[in-house]
Amino acid sequence: MSSKSPVVTLTPAPTLDRTYYVHDLVEGGVNRADGVAEELAGKGINVTKGLNLVGISAPGVVPIGDSDPSVLKRTGHSESLVPLWVDGTLRVSTTMVIKDGPTTKVNEAPRPLSAEDWKSVIDLTVKTVKENDAKWLVIAGALPIDKSTGKFVDLQPIFDATKALGCRVALDTSGEALSYWAKQGAASIMKPNAEELASAVGRSLLTNGDVIDAARELCANGVECVLASLGADGMIAVTHNHSWHAKTSKIKVINTVGAGDATLAGFLSAVAGDTQPEAEEQSGVGFDVAKGVCAAVQWGAVAVQQPTSGLQNLDGMPEVFLIENPDRAIPLAEPAHV
Repeated sequence: MSSKSPVVTLTPAPTLDRTYYVHDLVEGGVNRADGVAEELAGKGINVTKGLNLVGISAPGVVPIGDSDPSVLKRTGHSESLVPLWVDGTLRVSTTMVIKDGPTTKVNEAPRPLSAEDWKSVIDLTVKTVKENDAKWLVIAGALPIDKSTGKFVDLQPIFDATKALGCRVALDTSGEALSYWAKQGAASIMKPNAEELASAVGRSLLTNGDVIDAARELCANGVECVLASLGADGMIAVTHNHSWHAKTSKIKVINTVGAGDATLAGFLSAVAGDTQPEAEEQSGVGFDVAKGVCAAVQWGAVAVQQPTSGLQNLDGMPEVFLIENPDRAIPLAEPAHV
């Protein structure tokens, strides 16, 4: 891997993922796991892991509770992550993967951070971007609460600093934080799923046209490109003036946890090079959205066929189908309601 990377990631609220593999789950009864896996995870960390597979080092900034000092070495992240050790414990997320059944995940709430710790996170993130001359910063996952304000930590200083450095930000979060930053328009890319996008605009999404119109609202606020992740419907990528629908051939789904992170990693693997003048003409932004969205759905399709929350390999890449300016009237197989 190169000593520098075009991509840096920030996971504001990392988690220790424990996954239990169960053959037949008896609700309300005692169950025995066929296997248990442990991973240091979080959306930004998963993006870093995915990009590592194609030789992009994508150093990941993470504030980690100092009560578990061996966690980086134990989970194989001593080289890929840039830790900021903070006082406290690392939150734990539990996933139940049932053979031929649904995947269930229970996440602990993010650990609150002090104002001093959050400033240190900002400083370390900007320092890492500078050291790598990175063109992209991924901020992904839940946002912790600032202990001094009782509100979500403020991302604006990061947006301001990275803009001054010529570095775009891809933001992947959810809930109240997503709705707030969707209105601010500070991120270059936002990657909501259908439910998150519906919540951000306050209305249901039933068709391709609904998705495109909702994404355009975010673009009107300043977002360059919205990647709407639609599950079985693939992904619709939207800029101010263009839209693309990408979908893969049918695959067998084993575990959906981390699939969205894989799609973002796939997108960035395709667009993370230098600004492309021809892409500006084709899509109105300085990166090749069509190429990126094709890679995104392929990586996501590979991810859901693997049992872990982070990509293990990129084997068995499925065929991808791309439509520019998709038919707005086509209904979504998985509509999103508010």
